[in-house]
Amino acid sequence: MEENFNKYSLLDKFNVSRETCIDLERYISLIIKKNQEINIISKKTENISIIRERHIIDSAQAIDFIDINDNICSDLGSGGGLPGIVLAIMMKKLNQSMKFKLYEKSHLKSIFLRDVSKQLNLNTEVIEGNIFEMGNLNSDTVIGRAFKPLPVVLELMNKNFSSFKNLILFMGKNGKQTLKDAFKVWKFEYKEKMSLTSEDSFLIKIKNIKKKFE
Repeated sequence: MEENFNKYSLLDKFNVSRETCIDLERYISLIIKKNQEINIISKKTENISIIRERHIIDSAQAIDFIDINDNICSDLGSGGGLPGIVLAIMMKKLNQSMKFKLYEKSHLKSIFLRDVSKQLNLNTEVIEGNIFEMGNLNSDTVIGRAFKPLPVVLELMNKNFSSFKNLILFMGKNGKQTLKDAFKVWKFEYKEKMSLTSEDSFLIKIKNIKKKFE
């Protein structure tokens, strides 16, 4: 375990505990096991070390943008729990009362999310269904990783959420142009931080979203 603990050195600035690393390693094992039955992650990234960096550490870095005094963090299209489950694991040591709402359309993935949450004693609520068909949603922070393109997410926030404080998104190599295009239709404030796992990627934290032509 000491070797695995050292592999989380990219997260040193977040003071990740040994217990948290143990839970993250257990989560990796659960992903690999379940991936033999359903498509939790791509078979190309099924190697433990690749999962750890490309999925777990990549997801975990978003903790930097989350106010630990929040009550609710919502994960859009949680899939296998990336980043929702990862962040819930990390938050166990920071604020056990914060609930992670995991929105997932797939029935089988929803079962997996509930099973992982139970095994790792996480404060989550799995909401199964199409989030685009849900209304009057509320959250403090909303987060999405590999969910939908930025314009679609902004429309979702505008139409389906009655209240939220912040939106955190993972942006790829075309992220700068995507942001520039979004400002043609939307007004919002944002902060960005470079990704720990890819020099071509970054994360953004958005607030005060308004459509320009409503």
